[in-house]
Parts: sequence; structure tokens; C-alpha cells
Amino acid sequence: MTETQKLKQVAAVFFKLGLFAFGGPAAHIAMMEHEVVTKRAWMTREHYLDLIGATNLIPGPNSTEMTMHCGYQRAGKKGLFIAGISFVFPAVFITAILGYLYVLYGALPQVQPFIKGIQPAVIVIIASAVIKLGKKAVKNWELALLGSLFLAASLLGLDQVLVLFAGGLLGMCYFLIKSKMQTTSLAIAPLFMVFIVSEIGAKLSAMGIFLKFLKVGSILYGSGYVLFAYLDTELVTTALLSQNQLLEAIGIGQFTPGPVLSTATFIGYQLGGFWGAIAATAGIFMPSFLFVWLLNPLIPKMRKSKVLGYFLDSINVAAVAIMLAVVITMSKQTLVDWQAALIAILSGILIFGFKKVSVMWVLIIGAILGYVLAFI
Repeated sequence: MTETQKLKQVAAVFFKLGLFAFGGPAAHIAMMEHEVVTKRAWMTREHYLDLIGATNLIPGPNSTEMTMHCGYQRAGKKGLFIAGISFVFPAVFITAILGYLYVLYGALPQVQPFIKGIQPAVIVIIASAVIKLGKKAVKNWELALLGSLFLAASLLGLDQVLVLFAGGLLGMCYFLIKSKMQTTSLAIAPLFMVFIVSEIGAKLSAMGIFLKFLKVGSILYGSGYVLFAYLDTELVTTALLSQNQLLEAIGIGQFTPGPVLSTATFIGYQLGGFWGAIAATAGIFMPSFLFVWLLNPLIPKMRKSKVLGYFLDSINVAAVAIMLAVVITMSKQTLVDWQAALIAILSGILIFGFKKVSVMWVLIIGAILGYVLAFI
């Protein structure tokens, strides 16, 4: 297959994912695993796990950065950019349209019945990925024990970033002691871009909006939902955005597909119209492209190093444990009536009973059922 054909393939896969990727980072990563590992075998499941682990080491939206890693794996540096842009474009486009309509009419469309149907389907999709990735991540009883500790920590509400890094270091130290290795001093230094942005007046210029979101995109760790805490500090407390406008933006992030960071497009439109939307979008996503571009070539070297290999193994188990915690938490919040339970059961039959059924169809069927069952 030629480079051009590979790039077209990458664009098609991640554009489709961008259209149907509902449910947050864990769901996106689960859908991606189905597309690039199970369905197309672009890489081994072990390497996919390493990419998840590496993604958790750098700032930025995890699922969006995973698309970039997968694109790099399939079609090199061009594939990185094609995959990332293809994945975020549908969400950004839809969010920009909604931002325009919100400014024009002051209201958002009602899509709750569809979302109620999608959520149970998403739970089953994540559970399927947890099973497949867990089989590869849990290589021995020690990692199984670590995974149980990580799961408990996540369910108790500990910060996910803390769980990942502490877990990685704990596992690395344990396996180093076990193997009685004598190691040289190694430093893992994540790349941070620090921006000093001066206080800007109530009406931001496009450049001011760009710098605000570039700053957030450069230091954003953990789930994309952490974005809203950053935005509250950067925009609401400085009276650039009202609390109600931020809540509406959160709503946009919940019912549009793709990365939740596309909410930046909506907020950018509120702050500066069309060019404000462009500036916010460029600012929030630009650091991720840079971080992945720098990190991806180092991952095979990390795996070859025994020290960093132990670290990756522990991080990978922690990542799977966090995904399982998401399944448990979402199940408690979502499976509260017979309609949601029925959709979850039917989704499970489709995913586990029919191996070749695309997760996209599972989401579409779930959305339709959610709408229909809402009137029963």
C-alpha cells in the first residue's frame, strides 16, 4: 500500500470515529482499539497499550493524542497530523454551528433522549475494550494486584493523574527490587510549555483567545473534563465568560461526538465570533500535535529499556483500571431504569455475540432506541 493510500485510510477511519465517538476519552479509546487493532491490525494490542501509557505521561486530551499516535504508527508524521485533524474536525464543525445558533437564538437543541440511549451502549463498548486490553496488560499476579489497587483508588475519587504516575513509579520500583537490578539514574521529564499571558480586557482579540487556550492545552492533564475547571479559572473568574455560558459549553461537550475539548470552539465563538472560534480551536489542540510528534519515536526505546518497560507495564495496568472504574461509575449513574438496562443488554449481545458488528452501529441503534423508548 502506498503512502497516499495509507493517509486516505487514516483520514477515513478517524473522520468516522470523529463522527461517532461519544462518551468521553475511555469510550473513544475503546472504539479506536476496535478499529485499529481488532478490525485492521495496524499494530499489536501490546503496542496499543504502550501508546495509551505514553499518552498518559503528557499533557493534553488523551483520546485525541491516541488518534495521533495511531496515525503516526500507520502513516508516519503525515499520518499523525491527518489522524488528529480528521478526528477533531467533525466535533469542531458541529460545535461551531451550535455556537453560531446559540449566539443567534440563545438556546441549544434538545437531544437528551438520544444521549440517554447512547450512554448504555458506550458502557458496553468500554467494558469490551477493558476485557481485551486487560488480558494483555495483566501479565502476572503482581500487576493484577497493582491493577486492583489502582481500581480502588480511582473508585475512591483519587486524582487520575496521581494514580497513573504514582502507580507507574510504585510498579517500577517493585519490579526493579524484584529483579535486583543495578540501574543508572534515569529522569523522566515531561515537556511543559509555560506561557505568561498578561491580563486581557473583557473583549479578547483573536490572538488573546489563542494564547488563553494555548496555555490551557499545554498544561491540561487527565480527562478532557478537567478542561472546565481550567476554563472556570481562566474565563469565569476574570469575567470574560459567565457561569451560565460555561455550563452551556459543558452541555455542548456532552452531546457532541469527538473530543470534549471541541467545547473550546463553542466558547471561542462566544468570545470573538468566527475568528475567536478558530483561535480557540487552534490553541487548545496545537500542543497535543507537538507532544505526540516528539514522544512517539521514543516509545519503542522506552519498551526496550527494562526500567522504563516496568514503568510502562504499571502505567498500562493503571490505565485499564481507570477505564474499568469509568464503567462502574457510569453504570451506577446510567443504568437506573429498564430502558437503559434493555439498551445495555442489546448492546452487549451485538458486541460480544457478533464480532464483526461495528461499534458505530451499536451507537446508532442505541441512540434510536433511546429516542423511541423515551415515549414508552
